[in-house]
Amino acid sequence: MSNAVNQFDERLHELIVNAMAEDLGDGDHSSLAVIPSNARGRALLKIKQNGILAGIKVAEKIFHTREPSAVFHLHKNDGEAVQAGDAAFTIEASVITILACERLVLNCMQRMSGIATLTHQYVEAIQGYSSKILDTRKTTPGFRLLEKEAVRIGGGTNHRFGLFDMILLKDNHIDFCGGIGKALDRAFDYARKYKPSIKIEIEVRTLEDVREVLNSGKADRIMLDNFNTILLAEAVQVIQKKIETEASGGINLDNIREYAATGVDYISVGALIHQSKSIDLSLKAI
Repeated sequence: MSNAVNQFDERLHELIVNAMAEDLGDGDHSSLAVIPSNARGRALLKIKQNGILAGIKVAEKIFHTREPSAVFHLHKNDGEAVQAGDAAFTIEASVITILACERLVLNCMQRMSGIATLTHQYVEAIQGYSSKILDTRKTTPGFRLLEKEAVRIGGGTNHRFGLFDMILLKDNHIDFCGGIGKALDRAFDYARKYKPSIKIEIEVRTLEDVREVLNSGKADRIMLDNFNTILLAEAVQVIQKKIETEASGGINLDNIREYAATGVDYISVGALIHQSKSIDLSLKAI
């Protein structure tokens, strides 16, 4: 098992424990008041809207975190296209466990499925081109792990997870620092001294900026922010694959194919997460 998988599992466990503590407090008194402690039951996750399913593995971990002996029957997989009326899984466990986990499972899966569905639409929109769809850090605090996982399930590619795993010099960094040259020099020296393996990306606003970055030889990727498709195509030609290219700003489902046609390597879309709509699901007793 890779270190990345281990880290994901650890973060997911922490997210689940914190979410349960937030919801349960000193106990699920609704269930404790009316359900015998030894009652066992079964419930079915019903899909009520077409889309791309995401969060099945998360749901399983939620139930098993609460009750390790719970039996989880999988009917659909993460990333699978589903239709209203389909069943995603069946859970057999203590009734109190099922009721305690119900809302957390639904909150996670509905949100994740909405993101995966929208991401899939963006990925489908640029079929035939080599560009990859990236997410951003425009995420919900505390839920980034699963929002980015949903992007991956939907066919997108994860950008940096946070501020710690890439140097990304944006307009404010550059302006506070006193220009592209100074910012790149300092970032390059910092990386060599403290984080030799970290990649450096820098945002540019003009073709002159593009040439300055290329001449420096100190960046791994260049972010072409708010470039229209004509200017973007020209920039991609100037760069000639010497470093990775990323387009961002003002990109949506209506115009993303035009951006992909420029040959840019990556297209970052914050809307994958902050404009997605949750998919309707329900957990019903059998």
